[in-house]
Amino acid sequence: MSTDTSWTRRAFQPSNKGAYMNDKRVFLTKHSPEYWRVTLNHPPLNIFGPKTIPQLSEIITAIETDKDLKVVVFDSAIDGFFMTHYDFLAKIEETTSLPPGPTGLQPLPDMLVRLSRASAVSIASIRGRATGVGSELALACDMRFASREKAILSHFEVGAGIVPGGGPMARLPRLMGRGRALEVFLGADDIPGDLAERYGYVNRSLPDAELDEFVEALANRIASFDKRAISETKRFVNVASLPPDYEIAPEWDVCLASIMRPAAQKRIGLLLERGFHKPGDVETRLGHHVGQLGSVNDQAQNHQIERK
Repeated sequence: MSTDTSWTRRAFQPSNKGAYMNDKRVFLTKHSPEYWRVTLNHPPLNIFGPKTIPQLSEIITAIETDKDLKVVVFDSAIDGFFMTHYDFLAKIEETTSLPPGPTGLQPLPDMLVRLSRASAVSIASIRGRATGVGSELALACDMRFASREKAILSHFEVGAGIVPGGGPMARLPRLMGRGRALEVFLGADDIPGDLAERYGYVNRSLPDAELDEFVEALANRIASFDKRAISETKRFVNVASLPPDYEIAPEWDVCLASIMRPAAQKRIGLLLERGFHKPGDVETRLGHHVGQLGSVNDQAQNHQIERK
């Protein structure tokens, strides 16, 4: 039996409309004028979608424009998930209808670029899965620190027939080199904290019991320094290390086009049948499950041949 997985036909229906329509997903806490925390809280999986974009964009605008802010930490309130992939249950028009951001880029890459360029320092504290968009948010931060036991970073997209769209192909090779970046993208597998540190995906992988204390101490230390010295130092590092917009812009268009192709529709449909977008093994071991899709297709074809 074939499955119609087209976004435009709304075949991907959310199972819990009440939870899906919950508006508040990103929370800002100002520990001091100099130090803020942004907490991602969209249970059960911290899936990122078009309803999250304006909330996070508004906070990033505040980060860009605040005169006193020196450092901001991004973390998660959801056990096991920093931030996962984009919301494949949403209508694609909800995403494509959003206007470009201040940089002229589409909304998701726009706000990630603005975060990287903000004068305030951004730190991702990763406990749980940073998958797809979650990885892209982490990569847009200036520093990334991961729980050794609980952090998983990944770009599963190619395994689902999709091209990543939030700028990771422009960012990741600058951190870990071409070969390792291609391993992450084309292997489409889960990268645990220690391997992420070894590859340069994150700054450090720390024992889970030490992660919060370390990040808090670093944030407070940076917050105690002179803002102008911080911002001018970061500006010069940006010149030497951030990709230009023209490298990031095409990724989003190619991502959307790839999602609508039959190969992606088929693979996303198979993942949904197995529990994608729901708490369970597919979401907690997404790298493993996208690696099984090809063999399943081959087996189905072999069964059809045997029947003939």
